[in-house]
Amino acid sequence: LRQVSDLSDFSRGHWLRELLCRGGEPSHVQSSPDGQHLLLLQKSRPPTLPRVVAFQRHSIAGADLERSWQPPQPALVGLLFLQSPVVLGSWVLAVVWEHGRTEVWHFVVAVGWQLLQTLELCQGARARVVSVCSQGASLVWCEERPPMGAHSDMSKCAFRFCVCARALEVGEQGVRLGTVRIVLHNSPEYQVLASPQHVFLVPAAAGFATTSKFLLIWHPEKAEFTITAPSAGFIHSKVLRSSSESDFRKLLLSSVGLLSGFTPLDIHTSTVSNSGGLLLVSTKGSVSIVEPDGTQRHIFDLEGGPLTQGSPIQLKTFGSILACVLAGVLYLVDQNSGRLVEKEVLSMKEVHFLESQGEEGSIQLLSQTGIYSFSFSKPEDSSKPEPCLVEMVFEEACRYYQRRSLSSSKLTVEKLKKGGTFQAPVVLAAILQHSLDQKQKPARGLQDTYTKLLSTMSLELQSYMSLELLKACVVSAPESEVESYCKELVEQEVSRILQSDMDKDNLAYLNSVFASFPKAAWKAIRSCLQLQQNGDGLLVARATPEVWKKVLCQPQLEEVGQNGMVPLFELICASFLKFKPKWLPNFVELTQQYVSSSWSYSSKEGPEGRVPLYKRALGVLAQKNKHGEADDEMELELLLCSKRPKAVLQALHLLICLKQWQRVVEVAEKFSKLSPLLNKEIFVTLLAEFAQHRELDPYVDRLWPLCPAELTASDILTMVLQHLPHAQEDPVPFSSDRNVLTVGLLKPLLQRVVQRPSVQEEMYSDALQSTTFPPPTPPREY
Repeated sequence: LRQVSDLSDFSRGHWLRELLCRGGEPSHVQSSPDGQHLLLLQKSRPPTLPRVVAFQRHSIAGADLERSWQPPQPALVGLLFLQSPVVLGSWVLAVVWEHGRTEVWHFVVAVGWQLLQTLELCQGARARVVSVCSQGASLVWCEERPPMGAHSDMSKCAFRFCVCARALEVGEQGVRLGTVRIVLHNSPEYQVLASPQHVFLVPAAAGFATTSKFLLIWHPEKAEFTITAPSAGFIHSKVLRSSSESDFRKLLLSSVGLLSGFTPLDIHTSTVSNSGGLLLVSTKGSVSIVEPDGTQRHIFDLEGGPLTQGSPIQLKTFGSILACVLAGVLYLVDQNSGRLVEKEVLSMKEVHFLESQGEEGSIQLLSQTGIYSFSFSKPEDSSKPEPCLVEMVFEEACRYYQRRSLSSSKLTVEKLKKGGTFQAPVVLAAILQHSLDQKQKPARGLQDTYTKLLSTMSLELQSYMSLELLKACVVSAPESEVESYCKELVEQEVSRILQSDMDKDNLAYLNSVFASFPKAAWKAIRSCLQLQQNGDGLLVARATPEVWKKVLCQPQLEEVGQNGMVPLFELICASFLKFKPKWLPNFVELTQQYVSSSWSYSSKEGPEGRVPLYKRALGVLAQKNKHGEADDEMELELLLCSKRPKAVLQALHLLICLKQWQRVVEVAEKFSKLSPLLNKEIFVTLLAEFAQHRELDPYVDRLWPLCPAELTASDILTMVLQHLPHAQEDPVPFSSDRNVLTVGLLKPLLQRVVQRPSVQEEMYSDALQSTTFPPPTPPREY
């Protein structure tokens, strides 16, 4: 950390130092795009008036800019630098006031600050601007539109804000405002933050709890809004085709049911990164980034415990480095990996980030004593940084040992490297470092034990290097080749995960792969399971037992559902339904065969110990948006392929409801052979149907042989009488109704039951037919 300026190179530098040292700290410091001007917005205590003052660097001569206001006069809301299309690289300063008045200033060398024009941003006289930002050549702001009458209902007053956009054109003829574009009306209060292509709408801290559960992202080019609740994994986009659809309530109409169950957002500080994402700091000190597509990624956790509302925190991005100042400590974090690059305790109490002009790899800080530069770039002659894979080894080892440690002290990467207690990650990191540096060269300089381990890991290392090379090809490939690269990448990723532990993170990653590349994931899972049809048209799989266990793994209920995560078996079933629905019953049957050979029937550890596989497949089928005849047929096939008694009876009842009597008889004949108990249940079900109507009459010759041996004639007559339809009139001896059951229809069945020997006779037939009575005494055994 070195001092580059003591503020003397600024015009009125002594006054700038005096303002920074006063008790009323500046609330906002902003530098111009060229770094030559410094704007200081000061909200001091009385008797000093709040004001904004501009200071020129290198003591550039010219008129100064200073604006102040006396409450209750409208306050200043925003200071925005806009590019001027007249001169390349030039800019103008827009000073936006609370009542919508906008002053456009321009700095001319040797002349100083000049007021180009004063404009009225809002159309209504009673409108009040609460937040403003610049998006391209347009101004985007959120304004309050008080209702005409005094409303006692606070719910009506809450949605009195409106988000608007207006082009600001700076030309040779002066400054001109375009027409007002209503982005969103009847909305709650939002803070607007702009990236080069998008505008983030962050709910105000004083907003209602119901509207502070989600963020809005406006895409001006697509006229599209994205509703996202990052912590809950909810993302929904909607294109606004007309101005009538820009109503806040209509925008949320299809999502209000889901959003009502989410918890409010935890936001302490928010700002936009140079990559276009929204940086969020929670009150717990967690730093995350929300991408323009609505997805959220955790970056880093700040030290120091929970943050209070008054705790100032400064955030700014410099390339891929995120700089953060909290409680006099400067944190430098790699946005991509979340790795802490540097941590520096500052001696200055209050600092502000400035634009670093012409100095890559450095950060400029403004303090009361001057401007300081902090360099985080490595000298060229320094050693190369460790590869990400080596860092991942130590991070994973930290998590692994921490879970198994009885100590309450937290294990860090630094302790792991220097402690010497755990040798495994050190050895593995040394091998990986050496291997990645050598790049296919023979191993030199390694211990003999390391060399042996390296030869054992060579195939895995080659696989990793080829995967990294493939990822690089995907990034740099043209659009026409991206699809083919993605197919290969997805296949390798799915194969890699199926060979590792199926934990919650890997399962969530698989869910994202199947959602983003459904066709490639389907082909990858077919390749990993080696699914194909044999000569008889039956589906066969040649997957290893370890892969089958990963496929059938069913996580705990608390691990799934909240963020839409689905187990792997359900993901595969959904792929079958989408790309090869005829194979799904055969696949379920294959998995059941593997389960029956690997786990006992009553095992609670196996997948069948919780929810049967056919029910899990039926659950995937039930999630389809449209249900047709093909889905009914699929439900029947899934029930029958399980061969479970309850599932077979359910399929039989479904066929009866569909009145497919031919299939009813075929199913009864096929599955009655599985067990005597199932045979009895099927026969009783069909006998009840036979008593109610005459649809089964053509099939009696095939039904009566299914009658269980233990049923007697009296049992059959009792069941028939129980299921006879209730007649509205007294029955007559000779009815003309052909649906009435007669004794003649039952006669073949009753004769069949009466004429066959009873079960007791069969049991004692050997004893009754014996030639000697009683039977001879068996020989004694000594």
